[in-house]
Amino acid sequence: MKSRWMSFLVPFLAVMVSLLIAAVIILSIGENPLKAYGAMIRGAVGSRLSWADNITKMTSLLLTGLAVGFGFRAGVFNIGAEGQMAMGGIMAVTVGLSLGNVPPAIAIPVTIVAGMAGGAFWASIAGWLKAKTGAHEVISTIMLNWIAYHITNYLVAGPFAVGAGVPKSPEIAQSAQLPALLTVQASSIPSSILIAIVAAIVIYIILEKTTTGYEVKSVGFNPYAAEYGGISISKNIVLTMAISGALAGLAGALEVMSVHHRIFGAFTSDRGFDGITIALIGQNNPIGIIFAAFLISSLRSGSNAMQTIGVPDDIIVVIQGIIIFFVAADRIIRTWIMKASQLGKKKSPITLQGGEEE
Repeated sequence: MKSRWMSFLVPFLAVMVSLLIAAVIILSIGENPLKAYGAMIRGAVGSRLSWADNITKMTSLLLTGLAVGFGFRAGVFNIGAEGQMAMGGIMAVTVGLSLGNVPPAIAIPVTIVAGMAGGAFWASIAGWLKAKTGAHEVISTIMLNWIAYHITNYLVAGPFAVGAGVPKSPEIAQSAQLPALLTVQASSIPSSILIAIVAAIVIYIILEKTTTGYEVKSVGFNPYAAEYGGISISKNIVLTMAISGALAGLAGALEVMSVHHRIFGAFTSDRGFDGITIALIGQNNPIGIIFAAFLISSLRSGSNAMQTIGVPDDIIVVIQGIIIFFVAADRIIRTWIMKASQLGKKKSPITLQGGEEE
């Protein structure tokens, strides 16, 4: 079977199998899985309000998925999208607070660039450490996540602190806020989803149509062969981390500019870690990551509706975990597909012989 079809079938079957296993778990707690999944679908796409919540979640998930997936293509395990997203949000607030007298046509792109620069710088630290000292990026990015987390908490409780209650920063200038595509009651569909989709298309073009993309993929496929061919591994590791971090930083900036308009402690809500799941489901393909982000945001949005019929929303975490297992251990799914394919080939002569037995 062609690898392109296999790349589609493996995550699709992983999702189907995970839903079947989750259905058994739902049955074991005395609930009807069909009703549970029906409620989940209605909660995800059943109304304009559901779509608004779904698309809002999808925006940052898409960008963190792209961040992790781009790193994977170069063989770099960027586990630090969470911290890079936080740094992107911090930079967006820092710049956005001082743009009150600047028109939106300038304030919006400046704030976006500031957020991307913050994420790119934070990720580049891990890239530089790996390129120059051999420090593994998994360890360094995890440590940088914690540093970013504490920096955020310090800023919202200290220099940026405003008002009472939950520690938070002031709102950025009105001119730096992104307008909504559609307002539904107290929610809205953010225009930032368009920026996220354009980012996915740009990353696809970079990977598939440019020399930079070719070098990045070469380093990820076989670094020794790439180096033998004259490609600088160190340069591509730092560049990959910078681009990956810029995407996560963009997620943080857009979260600030279109959703919260400020930062507070843990405003990233683990979206950076969800990016790992999304990159795996999307097979590290930017277009596949768009659909994977929509799947995960739909599961998250629908989980609240499942609770109304007595199914705990933790079941979504179980589904997500099973999906990761089958996508990561894709040989299991590939073996099932190959056996099913061979079974079909064995049966075909019987049909040609007019139904004679083997």
